[in-house]
Parts: sequence; structure tokens; C-alpha cells
Amino acid sequence: MASNTKEPYVLIGLYQKLYFEKYGKQLTINKFREKWAMQDVIDSVGYEKAIELISYYFNNINKVGHPIQFFFFNFDKIEALKIEVEKDKVYRLHTLEDTKKMVEEGGM
Repeated sequence: MASNTKEPYVLIGLYQKLYFEKYGKQLTINKFREKWAMQDVIDSVGYEKAIELISYYFNNINKVGHPIQFFFFNFDKIEALKIEVEKDKVYRLHTLEDTKKMVEEGGM
């Protein structure tokens, strides 16, 4: 996949912004070095999905310090976890609706 050469830097900027919001301090990143790893993320999952995964990492994964290297080494696992959680939410919603319907109809 060919992508815009600015996309890795945009994602690194998003990462730094979310880090600052969570921890109240700036994260020092070697942007030139990390752009290659971020480009690998983009090549693997796409730019839009990478944005979602970075946000998901900060909002749903309880990793102390949210190290960027952890994200680079585990973004595929984070994506799999995100998919499983979404499937589970759908399953639970259907189960809840089915149970409610059975109760309203007078039991099993």
C-alpha cells in the first residue's frame, strides 16, 4: 500500500497528544526513527484503522506509561482484542434481548 509520507508523522502527533492528555506531560519521541515503525502499522492495517487502534490503546488498554514500542510490537493483538470485544458486545446485546423476550412471553 502506498501512503502519504506525512501519515506516520500525523499518527505520531496523535500518539503524543493522547499521551499528554492521559499523563499531563509531553512524550519525547525520535520521530524520524519511529516513523518507520508507524509506517509498518499503516501498511499492515491502513491509516484509518491505525488511528482507531492508537485511540483504543489509550482509552481501553491499561498499560502503565503506554510505551510506543509496546504499541508497535502489539498493534495486531490490540486489533484482535478490539474485534473480540466488539463481537462480545453484540453477542451480549442479543442474549439480553432474547432473555427479555423470553421473560415477557412467560418463561422458557
